Amino acid sequence: MRVPIALFLAAFLAAPALAEEEAAAPKHKVTQSETYVAFEPIYATIVDAGRPCGLLMVHFGLDIPNEELREETTRSQPVLRDAYVRNLLSFTATAVRPWQQPSVEVISERLQRLTDRALKKKGARVLLAQVAMRISR
Repeated sequence: MRVPIALFLAAFLAAPALAEEEAAAPKHKVTQSETYVAFEPIYATIVDAGRPCGLLMVHFGLDIPNEELREETTRSQPVLRDAYVRNLLSFTATAVRPWQQPSVEVISERLQRLTDRALKKKGARVLLAQVAMRISR
């Protein structure tokens, strides 16, 4: 009976040390800029003749010098991401063709308009990191 209690006690006492170790581990950052808010890449299906034929991947972030706007953006990141995904799904369904690379300017402008509208003010600049297509036949 003493062995399980001893194991439980050892695990209980070791937990704070493990949490401190994880908190002290360095986090990978895309940039050293304090004003950059990164988003995970967004994938949208490319459709041709009513059938899925590939993926469009858009990786980007926002440069937000205003600290209050940056904090608001960080809090509302899930809502913004949902809006970005919906917008890019609409874009791939209507404008992206598997035989032609989409315009990065058009993608950037769409994301910028959406960002300004969602945040209800200007001040966050969309910075594209990567736009890529993968076509499968």
